[in-house]
Amino acid sequence: MRNAHSFMSCFASLLTLLVSALIHLSGHAQLSEKPSAQVLPKPESGRIERMANFPSQHVDARHVDVWLPDNFESLKAAGQRFNVIYMHDGQMLFDAQTTWNKQAWWVDKTITRLMQSGQIAPTLVVGVWNNGKYRHSEYFPQKHLQHLLPGPRQLLLEKALQNKPQADAYLRFLVQELKPAIDQRYPTLAGPANTVLMGSSMGGLISVYAMNEYPHIFGGAAGLSTHWIGGHEANSHIPLAAYVYLRDHLAPPQGHKIYQDHGTTELDALYAPYQIFVNQIVRDKGYKEHGVQANFMTRVFEGTGHNEKAWAARLEIPVLFLLGK
Repeated sequence: MRNAHSFMSCFASLLTLLVSALIHLSGHAQLSEKPSAQVLPKPESGRIERMANFPSQHVDARHVDVWLPDNFESLKAAGQRFNVIYMHDGQMLFDAQTTWNKQAWWVDKTITRLMQSGQIAPTLVVGVWNNGKYRHSEYFPQKHLQHLLPGPRQLLLEKALQNKPQADAYLRFLVQELKPAIDQRYPTLAGPANTVLMGSSMGGLISVYAMNEYPHIFGGAAGLSTHWIGGHEANSHIPLAAYVYLRDHLAPPQGHKIYQDHGTTELDALYAPYQIFVNQIVRDKGYKEHGVQANFMTRVFEGTGHNEKAWAARLEIPVLFLLGK
């Protein structure tokens, strides 16, 4: 009986990791062809303006959903200018009725509450839809590849990146095409102190990468359940490549903030040892976790997993850290 119980426990653990991996592999925010994915999200507060099939010379066109608070027009008329949070996997942010897994970040709830309490200044959220099967290709930091050994690099290119790494092109789309359009269309505070990025899993990777590559554009980056392992199994090759890149290219601490976290179940159960090393690199580069000049925060959320429900529950923490008054 003891052996049977042990076998069932191991089987259950393996099944949990497999389900998490399949969710991640399919893209926890995949661009679905189902009609429900094309419906405009209905947030509980504020409204969504969709920049449908936003064109790009660098990557495939995709929807961009811009969330505006309830009092946007009156604030705009009064001359108010807005912080901007650029968030990846934009189809998962506002309305669980329009997502593939019936979960959402409910970003509007958090931002509205923080604005109404005066903890953050008026803020817009730009939800950039991911590109379906090319999500991994666009979100995996392209310059990490040069630090991989030939064998693991080729395997990653073939199995995950569709032989088409696109992260640098995706960042050019954000910086050269989307951000200028947002700044022209809305009354934004366009400088780096008021322009931050946020995402989960692979979205966390590309958020940090974007700030490192464009430190004059983005002043902060938050990665929730950041996927430093790059795949669905524990490994040394991909995280080591990330460490070398971060050692040499992390944005300077002056004028920048970094937030990192993970849970302890599902896919997040693999993350702890890798995140610990990333945290040390950030500290070694001069980022501070305490005092009025704190510009780095790292958190572990026991018992939480790799899903939108978990990220929604703690979204207030990175938002306050990056944009709190």
